Parts: sequence; C-alpha cells; structure tokens
Amino acid sequence: MKALYPEISPFHTFFLEAGGVHQVYVEQSGNPAGIPVIFLHGGPCSGTKPDHRRFFDPERYHIILLDQRGCGQSKPFGELTGNTTQDLLADMERIRQQLRIEQWLLFGGSWGGTLALLYAQQFPQRVSAMILRGVFLARQADMHWFLQEGVSRIYPERWQALLDVVQAQANDQVLSSLCDAVFGSDQHVAEQAAWQWQVWGGQVALGADFVLGEPLIDESAVKQVQMELHYARNGYFIAENQILQNCAMLQHIPTMIIHGQNDLTCPLEAGWRLHQALPQAEYSVLPNSGHVAKGEEMVDALVDAADRMAKLLA
Repeated sequence: MKALYPEISPFHTFFLEAGGVHQVYVEQSGNPAGIPVIFLHGGPCSGTKPDHRRFFDPERYHIILLDQRGCGQSKPFGELTGNTTQDLLADMERIRQQLRIEQWLLFGGSWGGTLALLYAQQFPQRVSAMILRGVFLARQADMHWFLQEGVSRIYPERWQALLDVVQAQANDQVLSSLCDAVFGSDQHVAEQAAWQWQVWGGQVALGADFVLGEPLIDESAVKQVQMELHYARNGYFIAENQILQNCAMLQHIPTMIIHGQNDLTCPLEAGWRLHQALPQAEYSVLPNSGHVAKGEEMVDALVDAADRMAKLLA
C-alpha cells in the first residue's frame, strides 16, 4: 500500500488578480522543473489543505494548488459576484499562462473533477493527462439523487432533520427552501439551515465514520453553504449533460478514473458513464472506499495513479 508523501511546504505563493474584486490564492511546491500538476479541490467552496500536496512525488512534480474564487485563502471569502464555473475555468487558464506552463496534469475529485473535465474540453491542447476521483457530472440526475429522492432513503432521519429546519413540505422543494433560509435576513435561521446542510453532506460523504458534533456555525460557514447552493441552484452554470456530450474531444488525453464503490455522494453510475464516454481511460473501482480521498485503499490508488502518470509523462 502506498501512503501520502512526506509533508512539504510551498516554495512560492501568490494571489492571482482575477478581475473584479477576486484575488485567487495559488501556491507552488515540489520541483519547479518537474511535471506540472494542478490540484482541483471539491466543493464548491471547500478549499485546499496541506495534505493535498502529498499525493505527488515532490521530486518529480511541480505541484500547483489553488483556492477557487471565494474559497479558502482567496479573497474576499464567500463572494458570489463574478463567481461562476466559467470564471473558475478562466482563472485556471490565467494561472497556467502566468506560470508559463505549456501543459499540465489535472488532478481533481468530485467538483474538482468536474472542473478538470470542463477545462479539458475548453483547452484540450493544454492538458497532458487527467486523474479523476469520485466523478461528479453535475446533471439533474445527480442533483435529484442528493437533494430529492435517492440518498434520502439511506439516511431518512438525517434527511428529515434537514427538511424540518428549512420547513420544506416535499423533497422537490428542498433546494429552494434551503436557499430561502440560508440567503434570508434571519441570521439564526440561516445558521441552523447551514448547520443541517453541512451535517447532511458529512453524513452522506462519511457514512459510518461520520460523528455528529456540537453545532459550530459562524458567518464564514454560512457563506460557504451559500456558495455551494449558489452553484447548485444555477445548475453549476453548465448545460444539462454537457460533460458527457463533449467527451469526444478528450479521447487522446491519458486519463485515470478512480471511484469508490460505496460513494453515496457521487454514486458509481457517474464514473461508469464517464468511462463509457472515455473508453480509453483506465477505470478503477475501489470496493471498500466511499467519496472522500481518505483511507488506505483510496490513498494508495491516488498516489499510485500519480506515480504511474509521472512515468508516462516523463
């Protein structure tokens, strides 16, 4: 079993002036002369963490992390103006140009994998390869699974707690009711709704490993949830089934798809559909893994994928 590489610190950090009010945090670590790889975090609005550098051999990779607009250390936190999928893709391309990178490996999980696929479809000549975990295709079917009829049947008590706090009368009203609560003028209601939304997401992502703690909700937590809902209620700013319909242009890009069999946030059907659209991609189903990029099996698969891709791209 492969483990994460040892902890490292960035050799350079900066803020990308992204236009308007946005400043996007970017960091570089590893070998500046190595294979460029950009790590794309999930969410939206989760941000990067130091351990995200550790999927990559620092001797072989030039490791680039960014906090997407309004996320993590990017400024201003939680800002929704000028914050769309198209803006995030444009930021990635600005970073590539500023760092004078010809091509880079895209490494993304969940929403990060969504961005990787969309970027590759817009800039295929700039992508050397892709490693995608926990495929999220941002279709209505994916929203229906998570927010209406689907995983609500797996955790009915937790789902009912979310319905109750936003006073939704039916499953098809949850997203609009959540938005009314979290974007409303009553701060207490917004905090309670944000807390239950985070509990719901944590339960689905972590399953039996989820531990319900004391509510710890502040203004930044509400802003984080507002950003997640901002993207969700706008259909992630893409057309229905856009990703699968545009995979023909990606057939030449070396791709590895890794998906946990027990992923309830992004069920395996999405990974399988993507593999059907990209039949040349390597497709790995991990029998004991779920959604998050943790656990021996998942970490082994991701580190091994990066190691093997480094040999391919050398």
